[in-house]
Amino acid sequence: MALTPEQIAAAHKANLETLFGLTNKAFEGVEKIVELNMAATRAALSEAASHSQALLNAKDIQELVTLQTSLFQPLAEKTAAYNRHLYNIATSTSAEVSKALESKASEFQQSFNNLVDSTAKNAPAGSETAVAMMKSAVSAANNAFESVQKAVKQASDLVDANLKAVAATATTTAAPAASSSKAKA
Repeated sequence: MALTPEQIAAAHKANLETLFGLTNKAFEGVEKIVELNMAATRAALSEAASHSQALLNAKDIQELVTLQTSLFQPLAEKTAAYNRHLYNIATSTSAEVSKALESKASEFQQSFNNLVDSTAKNAPAGSETAVAMMKSAVSAANNAFESVQKAVKQASDLVDANLKAVAATATTTAAPAASSSKAKA
């Protein structure tokens, strides 16, 4: 069975639609990151202005040191929150793109398997060995693809768990560090 021009055109159209859909998802992720960065920059400038004003209004050196040390705890928490937001944007965008790609890969695998089966049915007599080898190669490729997908999923889950652990550790470590710097002042 040969592919008709209509089938090729339909497949091309579907692939273009998928490409544009994935491009839109990527741009949505970039927009979210830009919005996050703008909000973080706005907040940092506002807090820097407020903190500078408070430092200028300090009455003695002890108050000045207290103000400076009080800056560290919120800064660590805000940095951790920013990183969590950034990570959430990246993982949600990545998950949407991965889901779309897995769906397309599954569709492609199924149509390719159907094409192989159809070709095998219409193969001339005496080509059974070649057909069996082709089916075996397709099966091996499918198995390899599934193994790679599983490995990528496991690696992604491991990175996710490690990043969550690092964020939790950073947040819990920042509190005692800020407290000890206040105590030294």
